[in-house]
Amino acid sequence: MSLPYAAGSLYSTVQDLYAWDQALYTEKLLPERLKELLFKNHISNYGYGWNIRSKKLPDSEQKLRSISHGGGINGFSTLIERLVDDRHLIILLNNTPGANLGQMSNAIIHVLYDKPYTLPKRSIAAATYKTLKEKDVQIALKQYETFRKDKPEEYDFSAAELNNLGYYLLISKKRSKDAIEIFKFNIKIFPKYANGYDSLAEAYMMAENTREAIINFAKSLELNPDNTNAIDKLNELIKKK
Repeated sequence: MSLPYAAGSLYSTVQDLYAWDQALYTEKLLPERLKELLFKNHISNYGYGWNIRSKKLPDSEQKLRSISHGGGINGFSTLIERLVDDRHLIILLNNTPGANLGQMSNAIIHVLYDKPYTLPKRSIAAATYKTLKEKDVQIALKQYETFRKDKPEEYDFSAAELNNLGYYLLISKKRSKDAIEIFKFNIKIFPKYANGYDSLAEAYMMAENTREAIINFAKSLELNPDNTNAIDKLNELIKKK
């Protein structure tokens, strides 16, 4: 793909990625001092290109060091998760819409450590987008509410679902009005979701609604004082006023 450049120009296989993963336990690719930088938690559980977290297993005090990253592009999504203490590696390469790779990876981890697991739920974002595309955003949101009431175990109703849908509409489809409605609906359901206010503010900023952008960046920062994006954007917007 020409538009995303390197992000859409990488081709690999599970076997290649496994060989790459195993080399990271040696100095074949990088010396120790650079690996320390690469895998160090620099800001908000993020190193240089990696999410770095500690995962607690259910019914256990055991915690796993997880180094992971996911990605997506039109038609594809991916996730790689390295459990470095035991050298386990989970690679998910997907070409189906709406697959929740994070839930899949967590279930696989629970299987690896002989813990109870649940099967991944269907994506409510995918179902909502289908209705939005065929009808309109308000009908899609009414369907969301119906599904949330009637099918709570079938779909993933996490805050990130609608947030991802909003960004897809905003960035990929250039439908800022629909994106704003999705983001507004999300923070109505999840009023303590700091990232939801940040996303809504981004949408307002792109729509050149400075007042609402400032209000929502400020709310996001109130809920998450470590949100450096909100700080930067607020400074930028206030300078323009």
